[in-house]
Amino acid sequence: MIGREDILAIFAQTGVLLEGHFQLTSGKHSGRYLQCARVFQYPEHAETLCKSLAERFAAETTDLCIGPALGGVIIAYETARNLGVRGLFAERDKEGAMTLRRGFTIERGERVLVLEDVVTTGGSVREVIELVKEWGGDVVGVGTIVDRSGGTADFGVPYASLIQVDVETYDPDDCPLCLAGSPAVKPGSRKS
Repeated sequence: MIGREDILAIFAQTGVLLEGHFQLTSGKHSGRYLQCARVFQYPEHAETLCKSLAERFAAETTDLCIGPALGGVIIAYETARNLGVRGLFAERDKEGAMTLRRGFTIERGERVLVLEDVVTTGGSVREVIELVKEWGGDVVGVGTIVDRSGGTADFGVPYASLIQVDVETYDPDDCPLCLAGSPAVKPGSRKS
């Protein structure tokens, strides 16, 4: 399995860590942002990271992997490839709810691994978990590349991340960057 220093080296090489003033998908603000999509430009890095994640769930019988669009698409596909199972993604409908489209289905009783690139509050992951349950699937675990939750993420199933990164976040009303007059940008936000 890949270690923390190797992951950080890949992140540095691919420009994953951004500095500035960001509004996260959760609505919180931060002076740092992890743009994991940058690492997935490089198939060799995607393979390395997702192979390591797949190894963490190798003991589980898994029928398919699923991730929320857009951040979870490549990680779900590449982890599924490493596990030798199907890879799907969920996307938002016009009302903003997670749904399966494009002919994707989950059969009742299928064992599903939910994947995401970065977890801060875990909102998108929880939505995908509920979608899997609505289809009758059984969630066997959640895997992420980065855990930004400060170790508080709990999905009620086994959870593994490749790396935990502590990046300070602020409520918009108490954000020192906002108070200093810096406008927040929303990279990768489902609201942008």
